[in-house]
Amino acid sequence: MNSIEYMQKAENDLLHTYNRYGVVLESGKGVYLFDADGKKYLDFASGIGVCALGYGNEEYNAALKEQVDKLLHTSNLYYNLPVIKAAELLKKASGMDRVFFTNSGAEAVEGAMKAAKKYAYTRDGHAGHEIIAMKNSFHGRSLGALSVTGNAHYQEPFAPLLPGVCFAEFNNAESVKAQISEKTCAIIMETIQGEGGVYPAEKGFLEEVAEICRKKDILLILDEIQCGMGRSGEMFAWQNYGIKPDIMTSAKALGCGVPVGAFLMTERVAEKSLAPGDHGTTYGGNPFVGAAVSKTLEMMERDEMTKHVRRVSEDLWNCLEGLKEAHACIAGHRGMGLMQGLEVTVPAGEISKKALERGLILITAGTNVLRFLPPLVIERWHVEEMAKILDGVLAE
Repeated sequence: MNSIEYMQKAENDLLHTYNRYGVVLESGKGVYLFDADGKKYLDFASGIGVCALGYGNEEYNAALKEQVDKLLHTSNLYYNLPVIKAAELLKKASGMDRVFFTNSGAEAVEGAMKAAKKYAYTRDGHAGHEIIAMKNSFHGRSLGALSVTGNAHYQEPFAPLLPGVCFAEFNNAESVKAQISEKTCAIIMETIQGEGGVYPAEKGFLEEVAEICRKKDILLILDEIQCGMGRSGEMFAWQNYGIKPDIMTSAKALGCGVPVGAFLMTERVAEKSLAPGDHGTTYGGNPFVGAAVSKTLEMMERDEMTKHVRRVSEDLWNCLEGLKEAHACIAGHRGMGLMQGLEVTVPAGEISKKALERGLILITAGTNVLRFLPPLVIERWHVEEMAKILDGVLAE
C-alpha cells in the first residue's frame, strides 16, 4: 500500500480523536524521519518532546533488545532489577527522594495530585482539600489531569470535573495569593508552559510561590513532563531557578519512546502521603521500561547532554531571532533551551503544513505559536537547515 491507502485505512479503523498531518512515518535515523514513500524529514518535534536521543540509536536499541530477551513484565508484587536501577539514576538526576513509575505523563499528574491530597489528609485528619492550578496550562487529558488544565476548551465537554480546583494567572504571584485558602494543599504548574504557548516561569514568580508554599505547608508540584529530561539545559527545568519542588512529574523523554512516566517526591512528603493500598499500576515500572529509563539517564549523564543542549540552544535562539527580524509575521520569540516558540500573526498550523511539504516537521502550541522541540542530539547544521526551510515557507 502507498501512504494514501494507509491513511484511508487508519481513518476507517482508528477513533478520530486526532487531526493528523498527511504523512505516514515509517522509520528514523538520527534527527531525520522517513515516510512510507521514502521521503526524508528533518524532525524538530521529536514526537512532542519524547525522542531526545533521536532515532535508531544503536546503544539505546541494544539495551531494549537485551531486556526483551530477559524479562518484559512481572507486576509490582515483585521487585525487578531494571526499575531499581532506573529509580536510583532518576533520584540522582533530580535530587528527589522517592519515585513512582507510571505509564504516562497524565498518570504521573494523577499520582502527584493523590499524593498531595493524602499528605494533607494525614496532616489535618480530614479530606476536602483544594489545589491551585494555572490558567493556560496543560497537564493531560484524563479527568484528574484535565481538572487542573487551565483551558476551558479542553474541559467543557467533560464537566463536572474534580471539585476543589481553582486557577491563578501564571507568572502573577498576587493572583496565586488571592486563591489561597485554609483548604489549599498544593499548587501545580508547568515550569515551562508548553501547550499554552511556550512560556517559561519567571524566576521571581517561582521563587515567591515556593516561599509561600514553604511558609504555609502547601506542596509545590512542578510538571516537568515536557520541559524536563535535559530540554531546558538542566536535567529538570526547575534546576535553572534554584528552587526544589515537593513533588514533580516526568514522562516523554524519560523513556525516549517507550511509554513511561513518573512522579517523584521528597522524603518529607513520602512519609505522610501514599502508603500501601493508596495507589498502584499493573504495568508501571516493569523491567522493559526500567531498562529504557536507565539507558536514557546513563547516556545523558555520560554524554553531558545538558552542556550540549545549552550550547546548541544558543544557535537555535539566534536563528529564530534572525527569522523574527526578517519576517513581519513573527510577533514574538520565547522559551528556554531546546524548547522554544515563535508567536506568529498567521495561522501556525498552515505554516507547519507547508514546512512538512518541504521536509521539516514542526508542531504548534495553540493557533498562533510554532513550537520547536527537536531531539536533544541536534547540531548547529541541523538548526541552520531548519532555519533555511522555515525562511522559505515564511517568505512564501
